[in-house]
Order: sequence, then C-alpha cells, then structure tokens
Amino acid sequence: MTIDIVEKHVLSIVCSVFDAYTAVLVLPGENEEEYRLSGYFSLGDKVVPNARISAGSLAGWIIRNRQPLLVPNFDQHQSNLGYYTGSEEENIKAFMGCPVPMGGALCVDSKRQYSFSNKDHKILHLFAELVSRQQGQQPVGNIPRYFAEMSVIQEMRFQYKRWPLFLQNFLRTMADATGFDYCAFASLAIPGKTYCIEAESNRVLLHDQPLVLPIGTGIAGWVFCNEQPVEAVGTEGTSVSALFGKQPDMPDFQVTVCMPIMVNKSTKGALCLANTSSLHIDEGLRSFIHQAVDHLSLFLENLYLKTRLRTMLPKAQIHREGQRAHATLLSPGKEI
Repeated sequence: MTIDIVEKHVLSIVCSVFDAYTAVLVLPGENEEEYRLSGYFSLGDKVVPNARISAGSLAGWIIRNRQPLLVPNFDQHQSNLGYYTGSEEENIKAFMGCPVPMGGALCVDSKRQYSFSNKDHKILHLFAELVSRQQGQQPVGNIPRYFAEMSVIQEMRFQYKRWPLFLQNFLRTMADATGFDYCAFASLAIPGKTYCIEAESNRVLLHDQPLVLPIGTGIAGWVFCNEQPVEAVGTEGTSVSALFGKQPDMPDFQVTVCMPIMVNKSTKGALCLANTSSLHIDEGLRSFIHQAVDHLSLFLENLYLKTRLRTMLPKAQIHREGQRAHATLLSPGKEI
C-alpha cells in the first residue's frame, strides 16, 4: 500500500469513526501565511483539491498555535474552513481538529451541531500520530487495521443494545484485532471484597455461570485495588503472574494487559488481554487498546445512567404548572 493510498484510507476511516461529513489534512505551504489541503475524504463532492487555505482559517489557527480546537456550533460569520466550493461551507455545523506532530492539522466537520465531544478529540489525536508517521514515510504496520476495528467497535454501541450480546462481540473483536489469544471482562461484585469474570472471548474458565474471586486475586485483582493498568511481559519465555490467580486449566500466559474500566469516576470493571507466546506491544496497539477501553467505559456509563433513571422514575411525582404537566424526580429527602 503506497503512502498516498494509506493517507486516503486513514482519512476515510477518520470520517467513518466520527460519523463526519469531511475529513481533511492541512499542511503548511511555502510561507508562514499559507497552508494547503494535502488530502481529504468527504461524503460530498464540494471539496477543492489542493486548496490554498488562509492562516486565519480554523486549520490555520491549529497549525500556528499547536493546539487542538473543538467548535460544537460552527459560525461561518466568525471563522472559516476554506476548502469547500460555493455555499457548501454554510451547511457545516460542527468542527474538530488537532495538530499533526510533524506539522499540519487533521480536521473533521459535520452537518450536525454538537457532533464531536472531548472523548472524540482524544481519538483524533491518535489518528494525527498515524498521519505523522505517514508523512515521515515510517512504517504504519497494523495501525490502519486497528482504526478500522475501532470503527466496528463504535458501531457496536448502536447495534447491540443488550449488555451480554455487546460484551461477547466486543471481546471477540478485541482478540481478533490485537492478536491476543484471550480476552476477558471482569466486573466488581462486592466493593473491597470480590470481583467476577463475566465473559471470555473463548471459553477457558467460565462454564455455566460467572466466576467470583476475592478482590486481591491475580493481576486483575491488583488492578481493581489500585485502579491502575498493568502491562506484564515475561522474560526469556517465562510466564507472567497469574491473570486471575491460580485457576485450574488456566494457560501460562507470557504477555498480559489489564486495563481498569471507569464508570461514574471509579473502577467498576477490568478488560484483560493475554497471550501464551511473546507478543510485541507497540504504541499503535497500546493506543488502540486504550481507545477501545474508552468505548467500553462509555457503553457502561450509558447503561449505568439508564439503570439509575429506571430506578428513579417510580419515585417521580407529577406536578402541574399552568397548562403543562411536568415530573420532578425525588431522591430521599430532596429533589433532583
């Protein structure tokens, strides 16, 4: 795959992951006051190839200041993009961009207001790292595949509404995408006392029901207690500490990654990946795992909020103000 094809492929993935209208790569021109459109992918046909973009544009601001920019409600009267023909720019309602390490800006826009969030900004930075490697003609390895899989994971949140089905597909996708032999999800059962293994990408420990373990058991237990990730690699072919303590039929893993899953600002779960042979964990793989964990946390956060809402709704009291009825949700002793 040539460099130009890789760039086009990456921009198409960027567009898909963020459900954007257009993704563009803007690079500095021959002088400090001029920038050019190096590459783009758009759902429309109004982008000007190789467009000259002013330093006063949003992309120009990002390049000059080396700072990311998120514009949830784009106002054409106060700023401009500069890469569309005719009146197409008037249809753009949101914008997000970040600097590319080797110079330039990676940007996306949307025809929907408030399309991008701070979490999206983190993911865009990873794409910027990938584009930077491409600019320097460094090997991109598996990074395009990782981000293609990220698009699949993002779609899962809308495709699978039920937690068990989402989780099983998520774990299988993670194992396939990363090359790890084994992927499992553990959740906090009783805070400070136990955690349980809920699901596995392939059956190793679980049979008919989840496995409940003391909170300090194995690497996963340490992650629950300390709320910190663990990346363990055995030396010279030796196995690392047991992922879930000493369990019957548990393989001797040489590489283990265990990531805390944050829900409501505390660790409620752990994503565990393990491999029986040596496996190199580069920055691309590490970044992919971190962003996949963010998506898993987001799914669980939404699930937590829905569950809390269902709990609170029976306590709602209907009040009437004028001609409109409204509900006030009550918690013990006070209004919410």
